[in-house]
Amino acid sequence: MLPEPHRLRRRADFASTVRRGRRAARPDVVVHALANAQAGSLVSDPGPRFGLVVSKAVGPAVIRHRVARRLRHICASLVDEVSEGSFVVIRALPGSATATSDELARQMRSGLRKLDLMAVGESG
Repeated sequence: MLPEPHRLRRRADFASTVRRGRRAARPDVVVHALANAQAGSLVSDPGPRFGLVVSKAVGPAVIRHRVARRLRHICASLVDEVSEGSFVVIRALPGSATATSDELARQMRSGLRKLDLMAVGESG
């Protein structure tokens, strides 16, 4: 499970990440990221924050929830590898419903590397 301090909750945070940040499109996910989004804020945990967007285009509710759980699990595994102070929004595309968790993780890592958000010392 993704720890509470690493979740994006506010609509404004999602909007600023998608509008002002950079993005990396992959076959099943789009990674939106805003580096140093927490700079100057009074956030207690400077680690990265992740948010998910899983629309009805992905499938019915059961499928959307399954995709969201898998993406949250992958985000939790990336907390220590993503640059501190970053906001990351993962938008699931319809193909994410049939993609394996390993494929989704690989695509997310690839997108984060393209956006230069993987912290120094990242392996893989």
